[in-house]
Amino acid sequence: MSDAASHSADWRPATYYPDPAIHALDPRFEKYWLKLSAVERLTTGLRWAEGPVWFGDGRYLLCSDIPNQRIIKWEEETGAVSIFRKPSNFANGNTRDRQGRLVTCEHGGRRVTRTEYDGSITVLIDSFDGKRLNSPNDVVVKSDGSIWFTDPVFGLLGNYEGYKAEPEIDANVYRIDGQTGKATIVAEGVLGPNGLAFSPDEKILYIIESRGVPNRKILAYDVSPSGDKLSDKRVFVDAGPGTPDGFRIDIDGNLWCGWGMGDPELDGVVVFAPDGVMIGRIALPERCANLCFGGLKRNRLFMAASQSIYALYVNTQGAPGG
Repeated sequence: MSDAASHSADWRPATYYPDPAIHALDPRFEKYWLKLSAVERLTTGLRWAEGPVWFGDGRYLLCSDIPNQRIIKWEEETGAVSIFRKPSNFANGNTRDRQGRLVTCEHGGRRVTRTEYDGSITVLIDSFDGKRLNSPNDVVVKSDGSIWFTDPVFGLLGNYEGYKAEPEIDANVYRIDGQTGKATIVAEGVLGPNGLAFSPDEKILYIIESRGVPNRKILAYDVSPSGDKLSDKRVFVDAGPGTPDGFRIDIDGNLWCGWGMGDPELDGVVVFAPDGVMIGRIALPERCANLCFGGLKRNRLFMAASQSIYALYVNTQGAPGG
């Protein structure tokens, strides 16, 4: 992080309230907008920030820096930034299981791992039906302990975010049973499955289709009463020129989505209500790939955006499971 100062020269935090970077596109967003809160840049100097996850018991944030082969740690109490893991096996998405352990998608190992309390790493899955996974991307844990993750080919496309290789299996969405550890395919035919998250009642699973034609989409599926199957695939949002990537859902069912692709009019975070209407936007000077809720009351939005990590206090809380 020693070069952070040179990277942060273009960042100018708001000097007055409300922060002009925050925009209500629908009256429903007003209740979530803290008018005396502003976007803060916590650190910079990363190559491609992804997979933020909050550890409330330690009051710190972990975030993948994929090309740099590391997971960084930011401490809320002191603002200190350090290396949590290096090499990280090109770690991408992260979450915690219901026992508080870190669950990580690794491009390099083409696997999903769990970090045990003693720091050792357990491989949860690296193949399916005898074929290697592609490059697990993002992951969430359901209340029954099951682990759901996406497996696109992005980490196989070159040697920047993984190791170049030919895929052995289709890009699917998987579920690992929390009791047996058995993996099943829950969604096929998603073009570039990326971020995923459950609605607060876990009756809907949303999945980003990041190679959708002609546009990226946010898909929605109904979750079976048994909690292990999906049905009724539908388009929740057609992103148009937008580029949704990772996202998380608040306790009211709103989707807070990383957005943008180097366009100042798009870069940042957008918020969709449960009916699919875009209700708010947080403009950032970089494309936001992923985000999570954290802080003492889970009301602080942490945004992994290209080379930096940003934060904003909001008037809602993250739903469990992300």
